[in-house]
Formats: sequence, C-alpha cells, structure tokens
Amino acid sequence: MPHPRLAFHNWPAAVYAIGDVHGCLEQLVALEAQIAEDGLGLEGEKWLITLGDHVDRGPDSSGVIDHVMGPAPQGFRRFSLVGNHEAMMLDYLGDPERHGYWLDEGGVETLASYGVGAGDGSAQDWIPRAHVEFIEALPAYLSLPGWLFVHAGIRPGVPLGLQSEEDLVWIRAPFLTSQLTGGLRVVHGHTPGRDIVVTPHRIDVDTQCFATGKLSAVRVMHDGTTKFFSVER
Repeated sequence: MPHPRLAFHNWPAAVYAIGDVHGCLEQLVALEAQIAEDGLGLEGEKWLITLGDHVDRGPDSSGVIDHVMGPAPQGFRRFSLVGNHEAMMLDYLGDPERHGYWLDEGGVETLASYGVGAGDGSAQDWIPRAHVEFIEALPAYLSLPGWLFVHAGIRPGVPLGLQSEEDLVWIRAPFLTSQLTGGLRVVHGHTPGRDIVVTPHRIDVDTQCFATGKLSAVRVMHDGTTKFFSVER
C-alpha cells in the first residue's frame, strides 16, 4: 500500500521539524520539551513533524514509536513521516527471508527494543499490531505553500505529484546538489552529518543522533524565517 501524501494550503503558527530519531527516545523527549517552550511565545496551533527513521540503530525504537503515537505537547499537532528504515522494517515483517538485510541496518536493535532476540520466533508475534499499523499509515510527505517536509528529498525536475515513493524515502544524489526543487524549499533528514545543513533550496536536520547523541530540529514560519534547535546527550 502506498503511503499517503499530505498537502495543506494554510500555514499554522509555526512548523517544527525533527530529524532522524533512530531510537533515541531520551533526546526526542528533551528536544520536544525545548520546542514546546519555544512555542509558548507563538499564538495559534503549532505543528510538530518527525521526518522519518524513528526506528533502528538506537536503543529504544519501540519507545519512540509509542511516544510519537501519543499526544503532542499542548498547543501542538503531531505529524510523523515515513523514512527508509520504516520501509525496510515493513518489508522485513512482510517477508523476513527476502528482506533479512534489515537486521544489519539496525533491525537487530529495533527487535531488541521489543524484547525479540535470536531464536525467539516470528517478529510479528512480538511487535504490537498497533505499531505496525501506525508505521504502515505514515505519510510520505507534508507540503505547505513554498515548503516540503519529507524524509530524503525529491527527484529534481519531477513535479511533486509524480514523485516516486522510493525517491521520497531514499534519494540522495542528485537531489542534494540540485536547485530544481519546483520552487519548494525542502526540509529533510536521511543524509547524516554532524551539523544541520542549510542551503537556499534545502535544510537537512539529520545529525545522526544514534552515533553523535545530537538530535536537531528547525522551526519554519509562514514568512520563511527559520530557527534551529539541538539537544545532545
């Protein structure tokens, strides 16, 4: 089943987008507290978006899924997007023999967070069905006038409505070096670095939390102004 795509025509008071969490629940909770405090000074509804890759590699993927399935901070509306690691997890759950490579991409840590170890039988028996259904329903992107929030990026020169789901969750080249974004500024994760990357065409907030301990976010206002946030363990 393809993941839904969200398009809105009216901006909220602000949008806060958080980069790849990868099982780092402690940093996610701390960063959301920082965001909630910042949002106190803004009237109106705020949106909080996690840009995919909630699972794998870090210590508590199951806890992260529980958290983002729960309520947003007061005054916020929560959105969570699908990343390539959620896609790999779903592929594995559908056909473990064919997609066993997921285990080497962080799947072992994810299964351990659900209490699944070697020889424990089918992963489907251990992972709550509510978690699987939540991941299956994650949107592929969220767009607002002039801006796109997505896990990996977009294929340059291809209209947004024709973008493939594979590109939305997997692309790096040629997106990272292109200026052909259809007039959109793209906020994304997927491509990790030690610091947030900002260009006129894109903002990358994946600071590789599972390895660096640093989780980052950007606040975007309807007029295009931005503010950045990070927490480190």
